[in-house]
Amino acid sequence: MTDFPAANSRLLPDLLEAGGVATEYHGQTLVRHFGDPSSEYAAATHGVAVFDRSHRARWTVSGRAPGQMLSGVLTGRMPDVPSCVDEVSSGAGTYHAVLTPKGKMISDLWAYRLGDADVEAYLLDVPVAGREGLRAHFGRFLPPRFAAVRDVSEETASVSVVGPDAAAALSRLALGLRVEASTLSAADEGSWHGVGAATLDDNGGVERLLVSRTGDVWPDAWTVYGPGDAVRALWAALIADGATPAGLGVWGTLRVEAGRPVFGTDMDENTLPPEAGIVERAVDQTKGCYTGQEVIVRIRDRGHVNRHLRVLELGDIPAPAKGAELLANDGSGKVVGHLTSVVQSPRSQGVLAMGYVRRGVTEALLGDRTVRIPADD
Repeated sequence: MTDFPAANSRLLPDLLEAGGVATEYHGQTLVRHFGDPSSEYAAATHGVAVFDRSHRARWTVSGRAPGQMLSGVLTGRMPDVPSCVDEVSSGAGTYHAVLTPKGKMISDLWAYRLGDADVEAYLLDVPVAGREGLRAHFGRFLPPRFAAVRDVSEETASVSVVGPDAAAALSRLALGLRVEASTLSAADEGSWHGVGAATLDDNGGVERLLVSRTGDVWPDAWTVYGPGDAVRALWAALIADGATPAGLGVWGTLRVEAGRPVFGTDMDENTLPPEAGIVERAVDQTKGCYTGQEVIVRIRDRGHVNRHLRVLELGDIPAPAKGAELLANDGSGKVVGHLTSVVQSPRSQGVLAMGYVRRGVTEALLGDRTVRIPADD
């Protein structure tokens, strides 16, 4: 696998020139906000906001049998061959975890099938926090002759376009009106469209823009992948068209409001997928063997995990720190959970958090405040 160091986004100079305030996130420089987070939130929920997502790694996997090799390490269903009708490519990406033999997470990722029935290749969207662990794991378990992994993060980029007017903007500016806004809006998470064949370029990188529906935040949202210059041009066109540039802070708020965990914050190398509540999305219970399958099946059939990730409404209080402990409300002082993400939520009109709590606990103490724990779904 080509070994590139983590690089800052190709869009970063444009973002800073537009007034972006920089922050550090897992060793990379991102934009926290553009001076007015409330306006960014309003645009994402009532108009169009555009978020740079290029800090996530983008890898391609190709070779003699990339799908067969990946299937043995990914927990979910492998994506089907995309279709191409009248020069419009369409497909459906799938969400996965990658596990150790003990069922602990190495990372999660999204996988998109490129090529056609004769030429098989995949684009992987990988969280920056899972990058190194996943690189080492693939190095051990993916034979390069059959599944060559290439890091294309430096020459590619991605943005997420969010809001009720996002589909119309992407239909015009990313897809040249070849795909109707109504088609984008009706798509399930992971469904994607692109103009032209969905293939790799001569250097093994992503050749064209790919527009994929995402559920990582609760307003309508799509993530666009493509060559760095093309994504940079799309960002500029969206801003010129009236979209509001938005940063990591508002993305995090919308994500927690959606109840969507992110690897490196709400999930890590000590997390079992059932604890994080991602099994329904990430695990194909009908597929053949994959690393960690025995643990996942045992939990499904014979028992349960001892803790689960919950979304907690904390009310109108000063925001507690990430990692703040939840204590039993019986006076014992026993720790029954901890917070992983904390945001000020306009949607819930107070502090909203995600955190792990021992199963069976219905109330816990955060300082002197009683917090209600939602029951299992």
